[in-house]
Amino acid sequence: MEKDRKIITRRDFLRAGACAAVGGFIGFPFPGSVYGQNPEKSRVVLIRDENVLDGSGNIRPEVLENMMDRAIAALMDTPDASAAWKRLFSSSDVVGIKSNVWRHLRTPRALETAIKARVVGAGVREDSMSIDDRGVLRNPIFRNATALINVRPLRTHDWSGLGTLIKNYIMFTPRPADYHGNACENLGAIWHFPQVKDKTRLNILVMLTPQFHGVGPHSFSRDYVWNYSGLLVSMDPVAADATGARIIQVKRNLFFESSRPISPPPHHIQAAESRYGLGRSRSEQIDLVRLGWEKDILI
Repeated sequence: MEKDRKIITRRDFLRAGACAAVGGFIGFPFPGSVYGQNPEKSRVVLIRDENVLDGSGNIRPEVLENMMDRAIAALMDTPDASAAWKRLFSSSDVVGIKSNVWRHLRTPRALETAIKARVVGAGVREDSMSIDDRGVLRNPIFRNATALINVRPLRTHDWSGLGTLIKNYIMFTPRPADYHGNACENLGAIWHFPQVKDKTRLNILVMLTPQFHGVGPHSFSRDYVWNYSGLLVSMDPVAADATGARIIQVKRNLFFESSRPISPPPHHIQAAESRYGLGRSRSEQIDLVRLGWEKDILI
C-alpha cells in the first residue's frame, strides 16, 4: 500500500498553485462565436521541438517551418499543411500579417518568411499581402485587407501583465494610450474596429523563448527568458493567450519557488472573453492538442 501512495512534491504544489492563480483571472462563460471543430471548445495546438534552437540560441528555420506546418494541419484537421492553408485563404484575399518588432523579442523573421510563403502557396498574390507592425494604419494592404494573420512572441508586460495576441492589435488604434487603463483591460474593443473585425483567420503565439518576468516598462533580461521551443496556434486568440498565460504562470512559480502571480493581472484576456466575445479562456473549454517535445511542457 505504501508504495502505491502518490507523493506530492513541492514542484507539484507550485504547478497546482499556478492553475489556481491563472483561474482567478481567466474563467468566465464563453458568450460568442465558435472557434475550432468542437462547437463547445476552441482548439489550440501546442507544438514544441527541442532542436528548433541551436546551441547559440539561433533559430533553425527548417525546423521552425516544420513545426508550423504540423501545427496548422492539426488545427485544421487536414492531411497536410498545404490543404490547411488553402482552407484558410484563397486567391481573392488581401492578407495582412500583423507582426511585432519589439527589439528584444521580435516575431522571428524566419517565421514571417515561412508564413508569407505558405500564404502565396495558398494562391494569394505576393503583392496582395504585407507584413507590418507599427505602420498598419498607413499600410494600404492592411487598410484593404480581407484577412489577417496575428503572430507575436509572448512576454510579460509592465502595463498589461502580458504582451499577448490580443494586445498585438493595439497598433490598429491611432491612440494606444487610450487602452492602457486598468492593465489594458479594454484591448478587446480594438478587435471590433472595422479594419479588424472578423478578419483574423489565424493566430500564432510564439513560445520559442518567452519572457516570464520583468520589472518596469520595456523591461528585458535574459535571466527571465528560457528555451521553451514552442508555438501556440489557434483560430481563437483568447484561447491561445489563456494557454500561454498558464504556461508563464507555472514557469514563474517554479523559478521563484513560490506563488508569484503575473503582475499586473492580465485583465484584458478575461475581458476579451466576457465583455468582447472574442473567444474562450477556461481550460475546460479549450481542446489543447500537444505535439512534439514533451519535457517540461508545463501544461
